[in-house]
Amino acid sequence: MQLDWSALGEVAAVSTGVTVGVVVVFALGVLGLSRAEGSRDGATVSYAAAGLCFLACAAVVAYGIYLIVPQFH
Repeated sequence: MQLDWSALGEVAAVSTGVTVGVVVVFALGVLGLSRAEGSRDGATVSYAAAGLCFLACAAVVAYGIYLIVPQFH
């Protein structure tokens, strides 16, 4: 049995990068929500930014599920 170490490293690097990216985007969404709760001016913009961040996270999760489940292909 032989392992393709370069492919394994590529998968590990991409999965780590995507995981860190999703966590950062989710944290920005939480930050937007907390700023909206703290201020009265510009709360709509903060809510919109938080919603976009959470929508991006949901899209990444949905795409991952699409890739894993073969019935969706």
